[in-house]
Amino acid sequence: MCRKIFIGATGQHCGKTTISLSLMHLAKRKYGRVGFMKPIGPKWIEFNGAIVDKDAAMFSTVFGVEEDVELMSPVTLGPGTTRRFLDGEIDAMSPCRAIRSACAELEKKYDFLIIEGAGHGGVGSVVGMNNARIAAELNAPVLLVTGGGIGNVIDAVKLNLALYEREKAEVRIIMANKLVPEKRVNTLGYLVKAFSGSGMMVTSAFDYLPTLADPTLLHIADLLNLPLKGDPADRSRLCHTIQLGAASSQRVIDSLDDSTLLIVTSSRDELLVTASSLHHIPEYKHKLAGLIIGGHAPVSDITQRIVDDSNIPYIRMAETSSEIFYQLREHVSKIGPEDHEKINLINSIAERFIDFDAIDAMI
Repeated sequence: MCRKIFIGATGQHCGKTTISLSLMHLAKRKYGRVGFMKPIGPKWIEFNGAIVDKDAAMFSTVFGVEEDVELMSPVTLGPGTTRRFLDGEIDAMSPCRAIRSACAELEKKYDFLIIEGAGHGGVGSVVGMNNARIAAELNAPVLLVTGGGIGNVIDAVKLNLALYEREKAEVRIIMANKLVPEKRVNTLGYLVKAFSGSGMMVTSAFDYLPTLADPTLLHIADLLNLPLKGDPADRSRLCHTIQLGAASSQRVIDSLDDSTLLIVTSSRDELLVTASSLHHIPEYKHKLAGLIIGGHAPVSDITQRIVDDSNIPYIRMAETSSEIFYQLREHVSKIGPEDHEKINLINSIAERFIDFDAIDAMI
């Protein structure tokens, strides 16, 4: 019989996918066959000829189960889906049937199934299948991921619990994530106290790590929908800092932090040449992850040749440097299949911080 767990969250960016990856890694050490499912896919892509959720595509690639990707993502919310559902063009019960059917097939193939929700408990309500209802329909115990903190976490959990209780879905585990390291013990102690007597296990996951929120070069290229040029071996490199190259070349180089993505205006020949030259110097290569060259003005021919010959990773775009800078500064990175550095880091931390046996016992 397949054991199931539904990974919900109190809101966006709590770390559901990180926790799902962690549980996949830990579960595979105990169970022979471990599967993944994203019943509602609000962010879809075309993958192997099918329209599926991005996370389902990522998990199928990382864990080598591409043949199951359509079962892993039975319902996607593409453009117009909401209107078509509300206009009655989509059968009201079809999302539920698709999710149930896909889950039943996955249960035949796997010993342990991780079912990841989307956003907070209410996401999916527009097609009659919010997270809480999905968990209830699939008879899957719920692990609810929260952010760090005390008061805001308690408030968010209580708000989401009301929906899960209404749908008769059973939340068995509350997992606080992105904790402030020096406050971890104190925070967890108060959360345990706040939910004592509820029958739910309160546990913790990761400390807040900026690295896990940092994008890779390839992720930024995908976000901007532009090609990443230069050395393809660097595409999974993390960008810890995004810096605008507005000062003099020497000052910009002197102020580089570790693994900086430098945004440079296309007319700054001297800075582009300097940055390209530094790509071959070990003490600077770890500081300079790559370039975004912005602006409508063309890069001069000789400068372009120097940039290309250096093999430094770069993205060329027409927007101004300041527009790109503020766009990227507001972006929250998600995990993709090429993010090997992040995935390996997640797995290693999970082994130290997540008690899989205790979670397994609760479900």
